[in-house]
Amino acid sequence: MSPERVVISMSRKIGSLDQPLLDGNLYAINADGTQPGLLVGQSVQGAGLGTKIQPKKVEQIAAFLVDDLPADDKNIVISVSPFTDDPFTRADRLDVISGRRQQLARAPVRNADFVTDNQGVVRFALGYGTDNVRKLYYRAGDGAEWEMIGAENDQGLEIPVGFSADDKTAYFTAERKSGPDAIVAYDIASKTRKEILRDAKVDPSGYIYRNGTSVPVGAFFIDGKRTTRFFDDSAPEAKLYRSLEAAFGGDAVRITSSSSDGRLALIETSSARSPGDFFLFDTVAKKASHLLSRRDWFDPAEMADKRGIALKARDGLELHGYLTVPNGSAGKNLPMVVLPHGGPFGIRESWSFDDDSQMLAAAGYAVLQLDFRGSGGYGRAFTDAGAGEWGGKMQDDLTDATRWAIQQGVADKDRICIYGASYGAYAALMGVAKEQGLYKCAAGYVGVYDLPAMFKTGDIQRRGSGETYLREWIGDPAKLAAVSPNRLADRIKVPVFLAAGGEDERAPIEHSKGMERALIKAGTPVETLYYDTEGHGFYTEAHRREYYTRLLAFLSRHLGGQTAAAPAGKPAAAK
Repeated sequence: MSPERVVISMSRKIGSLDQPLLDGNLYAINADGTQPGLLVGQSVQGAGLGTKIQPKKVEQIAAFLVDDLPADDKNIVISVSPFTDDPFTRADRLDVISGRRQQLARAPVRNADFVTDNQGVVRFALGYGTDNVRKLYYRAGDGAEWEMIGAENDQGLEIPVGFSADDKTAYFTAERKSGPDAIVAYDIASKTRKEILRDAKVDPSGYIYRNGTSVPVGAFFIDGKRTTRFFDDSAPEAKLYRSLEAAFGGDAVRITSSSSDGRLALIETSSARSPGDFFLFDTVAKKASHLLSRRDWFDPAEMADKRGIALKARDGLELHGYLTVPNGSAGKNLPMVVLPHGGPFGIRESWSFDDDSQMLAAAGYAVLQLDFRGSGGYGRAFTDAGAGEWGGKMQDDLTDATRWAIQQGVADKDRICIYGASYGAYAALMGVAKEQGLYKCAAGYVGVYDLPAMFKTGDIQRRGSGETYLREWIGDPAKLAAVSPNRLADRIKVPVFLAAGGEDERAPIEHSKGMERALIKAGTPVETLYYDTEGHGFYTEAHRREYYTRLLAFLSRHLGGQTAAAPAGKPAAAK
């Protein structure tokens, strides 16, 4: 958190799970490799707050960075969450050398996120009240009482993102009852709000900050491609971004960091064809030097094109998404894979490099990705429109988009499959159950297929508010059997491929095994790939290679696209 010392969030493998997960430990090391050690977290043996590390006592907490305090080379502000059933988060000042901590604030709500001002003072806390309603609290300064200034309701919620340079104004992302979220300036003294930036279609997707500070000056928006907008178009940051965007020919540009004097900036460029390149830009000499590429083993010019699309659902709701077509293709009469995203709520597609869509396009397929109702990025009302619509209107949106692609001449109506992960896997299996004749096959990866079972197994129902969430967003468990693919296997008349991990807590493997049994009983061809040590998505390279090889072989048999290139000495065909 200074030119000499770095603080790192740590991950670990938990149980037999292959993929490491963040564990709430913070580790520090000097830039020259000296003085390494754990500072705080469940793996630190210490005597607790304000003490030096002592042996044989463990404080059961998870810690995460809140503010790196740019003007302070010795301390940072962290959030500290105790491992209890009802955690009230603390904000502590942490010495990054000794590990000593001093409590700065205790949140008045559970599982809170903190926001500091430009002096490093904790001013906002956003979390859940005992009534499971998200609430926003403000305090005037150190030691001041918390005051609730907002709560989640029909009008939405405000989420603080930073302060003006003089700390007199706070900036919020503000949900609206209808339409996209706005950016609002909150005057601290008068407690009044003023809308300063709002797009007609999409929510802000990230913020742009003044050099070397946490002062927001603009935001990114994704409407097809990613664009930038600023609170003040005459600001130096706006002029710099405009210059860089012009220089990089339409690629998305992001300044990731700058030198303290502002002369040098680290620039990231990316696009749907490229996962990203990094440049060192001299703001005085106006010269950019290439540093590295995220993937330097392929040419972005050979990747597939990805363009934004818009269409109307059958009830008139405007829908957006993306269509990827093979490089060099005319984009007509192609075999197509419909690729619904996971989540599903609050998740959206974006104009960025996507492994699955590029892989499928390289195999010869058009790829359709849709932000069906319930997705994020288009305002709260659009997300709320998906509540209780598993197998209903959310599924109809995917059907309508598939038919749109046929009508546009993009997709060959006799060569379409649907494939997804997590909720996307549910949508894939529900799609072939509900829309017989539209799809030629379906593939589900780490999916949920038995909706009533979600109330009994999996990590969602184990949360304090899990059952409330499930009832509000998925529906009444007594009525969900009618939209559970494992109960509709007799309606599925096309081949299915299922893959899952035995350590998956979000979509326990029994969902896939139960779906397999139901398909076998119905006489439907089904292939499976299970790994006992994988979780919600395969992590081990060998497992991922096997999965994608099997997936491409499955799609090839039913749509006619290419299979995976086999490693030397091994066949590409599926087992």
